[in-house]
Amino acid sequence: MRSPRSHSPTSRTDRSSTHMTIAAEVFTPTARVEQAFQRIEEVDRPEVWITLRSKDDVLADAASVEARLAAGEQLPLAGSLIAVKDNVDVVGLSTTAACPEFAYAPDETASAVARLIERGAVVLGKTNLDQFATGLVGTRSPYGAVRCAWNEELISGGSSSGSAVAVALGIADIGIGTDTAGSGRVPAAFHGIYGLKLSLGVIPVHGVVPACVDYDALTVFAGDLESATAAAAIMVGHEPRDPRSRVWPSDVRLAAAPNPRVAVPRIEDLAQLSPSYLAAFQDTVGALVAGGAETETVDISGLLDAARLLYDGAVVAQRYAAAGEFLETRPAGADPAVSDIVLGAKHPTGYQLVDDLDALTRAKAAARALLAGFDALLLPTTTEHPTIAAVTEDPIGINRRMGTFTNFCNLLDMAAVAAPGHRTAEDHPFGVMFVVPAFDDQIAIDLAARLGGVPSPTLVDTGIDLAVFGAHLRGQPLNTQLVDLGARYVETVTTSDAYRLFALDTTPPKPGLVRRGPDLGAPVVGEIFRISPAGLGTFLAALPAPMALTSVELSDGRTTVGFSCTHDAVNGAADITGYGGWAAYLAR
Repeated sequence: MRSPRSHSPTSRTDRSSTHMTIAAEVFTPTARVEQAFQRIEEVDRPEVWITLRSKDDVLADAASVEARLAAGEQLPLAGSLIAVKDNVDVVGLSTTAACPEFAYAPDETASAVARLIERGAVVLGKTNLDQFATGLVGTRSPYGAVRCAWNEELISGGSSSGSAVAVALGIADIGIGTDTAGSGRVPAAFHGIYGLKLSLGVIPVHGVVPACVDYDALTVFAGDLESATAAAAIMVGHEPRDPRSRVWPSDVRLAAAPNPRVAVPRIEDLAQLSPSYLAAFQDTVGALVAGGAETETVDISGLLDAARLLYDGAVVAQRYAAAGEFLETRPAGADPAVSDIVLGAKHPTGYQLVDDLDALTRAKAAARALLAGFDALLLPTTTEHPTIAAVTEDPIGINRRMGTFTNFCNLLDMAAVAAPGHRTAEDHPFGVMFVVPAFDDQIAIDLAARLGGVPSPTLVDTGIDLAVFGAHLRGQPLNTQLVDLGARYVETVTTSDAYRLFALDTTPPKPGLVRRGPDLGAPVVGEIFRISPAGLGTFLAALPAPMALTSVELSDGRTTVGFSCTHDAVNGAADITGYGGWAAYLAR
């Protein structure tokens, strides 16, 4: 292992590309390591790392992954390299939180990172950050200011600066960060990559140095949404060692609406945006509308007011609780801006904290009311892209401004997916966020995919498959019942030849599927939707006679929960089995 030297950010690299992409070929784990270390030498960005593992050690881990593959293990992340923010524990690597005097040797790896390793990922090293995860700029570190991947005079964004830049430079496939105020989103915006900040607690923070313990989240960076989502899905899961760990609720929504409604802020709520960013945001909204979404302007001033409580309110006392006593010792490696923030957080009184917690409770209720009827809120991720020199001159003011749209998310228990938006007039990256209430994470993923023009990957796989054959099919009048419950279309299927389909005399018109027995029917076309367990219960409770849910046999031998009807309901009804399905019958 080595600790890279500090690097003065004086040179400039002009590149129009947002991030380096790995060649579109299949790498074995060891070949991927070779490619990564070659890239490390090419870019010469030592400030990205606090501890970079030796090439031999990383190659040894890659060889172990190859041996596991040869033994028949299923390792979906085999060959993926991860860069871990250095406030997250990895056994064998010291944890510094970007303060040398704070360093310790962890006894175990953070559980979410361990889950990635178990599925075949290999750790490259520990990355630089704004000290104690306090900042959105990426310059508050004795290990050096982390420079933007595509322009060395600009900041990288923080606090998860090193992990984001490692991904943006094509060194790592997955960057692991943390996010309390926006640290897993702002660096993504600056580099045109994805940053996933899921609902608090669904990715456990066991093994993470706390910043504000009630509002900390582990986050994921990747150059594409599919990779980011795949990693996040593996990291999700209950962790008994994390008292704030949460699981997907039984009524979790599994999909955005086919024609989503998205809230966007008023122009006066965007006053902090630079002119270039404002134009890019408006272009991004236009692209989303062109893709089939409906947008409506809402007043987000209440959210912006709540955001100020993170640093200007008594909640900031949690930062002192996390690192204050240590920084009281005045360690030589302490960053002055970080020390001022953390030590200043010692002063709020108990009654001030009670008042602010009450204000947050009220703000949460107001946010739920504001977004009722919408799939998500679309926001710019941050306000501008400053130079390192500008942040040096005004380290507090610029940092505060950059958190305008990110600071409220964790305070109000909301999830956010940061995605590339429309590039600026200067052809620079610009990022947006899809912000959703807690546990609507899959909806934010779906909308980010829609904006990016890519298939939406699955984050939440909790649910029950339900086969429908009539009025609940896509495009049919009762499909909205499934949409309202957050059900997700999975695939088109056919039944076995044991079923017959009848046209029932109902309003609206719908068919009845009845099992007659093998070879006594014909395959009938249907669709499978995945629905949450509580959603299925709600759906069943409202199901009118003569419809029923039962086990349905599919033509490929699978069985699933599906629609049928009682045998007596088809007496006198027209047998429409020969059409092959309800949609074909309607189109006759």
